[in-house]
Amino acid sequence: MKKYLVIPTYNESKNLEQLIDRISLLHIPDLTILVVDDNSPDGTGDVAEDLKARHGNIVVMHREKKEGLGRAYVAGFKRALWDGAELVLQMDADFSHDPKYLPKILEEVANNDVVLGSRYVRGGGTKNWGIIRRIISRCGNVYARIVLDIPIRDLTGGFKCYRGEVLQAIDLDTLGAVGYGFQIETTYRAFLLGYKIFETPIIFVEREEGESKFDLGIIYESFWKVLLLRLKKFKRGAEKNKKY
Repeated sequence: MKKYLVIPTYNESKNLEQLIDRISLLHIPDLTILVVDDNSPDGTGDVAEDLKARHGNIVVMHREKKEGLGRAYVAGFKRALWDGAELVLQMDADFSHDPKYLPKILEEVANNDVVLGSRYVRGGGTKNWGIIRRIISRCGNVYARIVLDIPIRDLTGGFKCYRGEVLQAIDLDTLGAVGYGFQIETTYRAFLLGYKIFETPIIFVEREEGESKFDLGIIYESFWKVLLLRLKKFKRGAEKNKKY
């Protein structure tokens, strides 16, 4: 089964090589690693090209500028679908998502349509977070779960696996969120369309190298985006089988 792992990057030159090496040690069959770099000033794109030359399963997309996490993911998802990916995974490049969970996520997607690496189910959690960050994340997820009336405990996490048909059905071109609200929107659309979603526990570890992308803008977007999603539910459109 053809698999794509989409990793968006912006100033991740200190993390990317080690991350790719650790993923490679897992020996996941039929896996292509797609690095989507937003023209990182620190040369992450060049590091990705060097890794591509050393590994036989890496594809690099160079985007002109930083436009938000959601748009980077959409570009990567479209590339994966265009190449016939049956499973599309996503993860951060900063080791907040440990590659060791990839085999378990792939195991669970055999019986599900979307698998979420979840901090807020039994066995999951966070490491190296301050109390304020913990409160914001917990409250944000409770808020989204109540407003959207969805039985998912970790809606804002970014460690996921989708069946290709799910990404086709949620209509990538109409996604509105560009920041971390993107994670809520994609999961919510899959839920409304009746796809089976499963949460598997992970420990999320705060990054050690580079700067966190978390800021007040992310909180603001997630707040109002949840309200908009609830007011206007996404419905399967005429382009549900669109090919990229």
